[in-house]
Amino acid sequence: MNELTRRRCKPCEGGLPALTASEARDLINYVPGWDLAEDAKSISKTYRFKDYHETMAFANAVAAIAHEEDHHPQMEIGYRTCVVRYTTHAIDGLSENDFICAAKADALLTPTDTA
Repeated sequence: MNELTRRRCKPCEGGLPALTASEARDLINYVPGWDLAEDAKSISKTYRFKDYHETMAFANAVAAIAHEEDHHPQMEIGYRTCVVRYTTHAIDGLSENDFICAAKADALLTPTDTA
């Protein structure tokens, strides 16, 4: 299990600096398959599913994570795809919260450790 999935998002009302590009490049390694934007202000991933029902079930599960963590992504939903994009608007860039939620979204589709 990714260590980020064990963390909780911290309230971010601004006033704190966004992660630097170097910090974001380090954290992206904890969420394989996610893409770091060229300006290092957002991360995104396209998830693919067999049908619309699976796509919507995933999107609703991501919405539940967003509600619980109080950190909300931008989502683009298609018939068999869901693009999830995280950024922290209050700081106009990335925070650890973005990577925590990305890891939790991935965990929805990754078997958990049984050990």
